[in-house]
Amino acid sequence: MEVEGDSSRSADTPWPWWSAFVALVGALVLAAVGGLVVDVPALLLGVKVSSSHTPPGLAIADTFVQDLAFVAVAVYCAHMGGRAVRAWQLGLRRPGVGWGWASVMIVALFVTFLLLSVVWAEAFNPGKEKLLEQLGSNEGALLLVLSAGLTCVVAPVCEEFLFRGYIFTALRNRTGTLWAAVITGILFGGVHAGSAPALDLVPLAALGFGLCLLYRRSGSLYPCMVAHSINNSVAFSSLEGWGWQAPVLLVAALLALAGLFAASERLGRSGSGTLLARSGA
Repeated sequence: MEVEGDSSRSADTPWPWWSAFVALVGALVLAAVGGLVVDVPALLLGVKVSSSHTPPGLAIADTFVQDLAFVAVAVYCAHMGGRAVRAWQLGLRRPGVGWGWASVMIVALFVTFLLLSVVWAEAFNPGKEKLLEQLGSNEGALLLVLSAGLTCVVAPVCEEFLFRGYIFTALRNRTGTLWAAVITGILFGGVHAGSAPALDLVPLAALGFGLCLLYRRSGSLYPCMVAHSINNSVAFSSLEGWGWQAPVLLVAALLALAGLFAASERLGRSGSGTLLARSGA
């Protein structure tokens, strides 16, 4: 029987440090391939796609498939060499410090990032993100709901799974926590190039760094997903110019995450913690 170890800190794993970069490259390649799997049939059906414009519905489908690619590659890399992988090794467990202290850390991280973002925006005026325009959130109620779900629930879950759950954990085996968090933060900021203004990549890298420390200290990926979701929900509401809708979106996103966490717990218990293990491993 495999022992979980200290649940108050993120898991120690046998993953080699270099596999973090394999995971990153693999995720980007699989995301690109996944996008083609969606786009090619659309082109054959007569959907017009150009280098400067992708129809909103297709952009949402592309992004969703790409996010799933992040999870698939993280799980594959964790299994390399025939290793059996437990869900808790990828951060899927309750915070070892308890949700009370985890909530305090989430708020502290978000407030710190918010202050940094405000100072950065005042100093450099990085410009407005175009992601929601690409997703077509202003072109109908359905696209708005899908964009919100993708931005505030799916992306935080999948990105945390890859960057904190795998890349940071693998790098930490070679560099230690601090440098692993720095490198992961830079990679996390860089992967948003294209969807965010170039000057915004620095605050995003800082957020990625903070999320690594949150994962390491809480012992769980769940608080990172919550913090990531809160940030995206606030950003989404700000870009939409929302008032009363903003807390509605935030609560809806957090409830969706709570449902995912509960489902993860149930699946983990029913599989005796071996949900992510290869058959025969």
